[in-house]
Amino acid sequence: MEKYILVVEDDYKSQQLLQQFLTSNGYKVDCANDGLEGIQMYKDRNYNLILLDIVMPNLDGFSMCKMIRKESDVPIIFVTALSSESDQIKGFDLLCDDYIVKPFSYNLLIKRIEAVLRRSKEDKAGVYLTFEKIKLNLKTYSAEIDGKIIDLTLKEFNILKSLIENYPQVVTREKLLDSIWGYDYFGDTRIVDAHIKNIRKKIILPYIKTVKGIGYTLQKDI
Repeated sequence: MEKYILVVEDDYKSQQLLQQFLTSNGYKVDCANDGLEGIQMYKDRNYNLILLDIVMPNLDGFSMCKMIRKESDVPIIFVTALSSESDQIKGFDLLCDDYIVKPFSYNLLIKRIEAVLRRSKEDKAGVYLTFEKIKLNLKTYSAEIDGKIIDLTLKEFNILKSLIENYPQVVTREKLLDSIWGYDYFGDTRIVDAHIKNIRKKIILPYIKTVKGIGYTLQKDI
């Protein structure tokens, strides 16, 4: 799968050298000339990684990183001439994934990029739970379909999570009651049916199959 990298660098020569080198190593590369342009490009496309200079006009790299981290964990590597310990500590405090000081070895840069992308892939594997077009974020308890957020309650989220985790097995109403409402719940099992009905309305996809008299399971697109 192709990897897309955004290079945010105000020095044109450095920007072009980075683009040429990354492209020659198989990456798809877009370039921004400052932080404002970089933010706009980041919002317009899903990048696998961002290489970010710090000292730039209009919006500096630290500010751009801070803005991105409010909504995304996309890997960010600072590539900058700022070499002081305090600057590097600030970069990591802003949750960058790596900090590279200019001048640098391009061959080592590629290795650092590969390492960050590898860690990112491993981290995401434990954060997301997917089934067909449904994607659950286990950290934020959010759900999306084809990139669009679906507004689920916590119980609806946990029901869907249980069905995905147990696929292709059938999950009984009693098991859902015990795991989500708790063992001390003495209400009617029909509350599960009501929540399933709401989930179906929200996802608008025929994934949830009723197994009469038992419970629910998931079925893939036919």
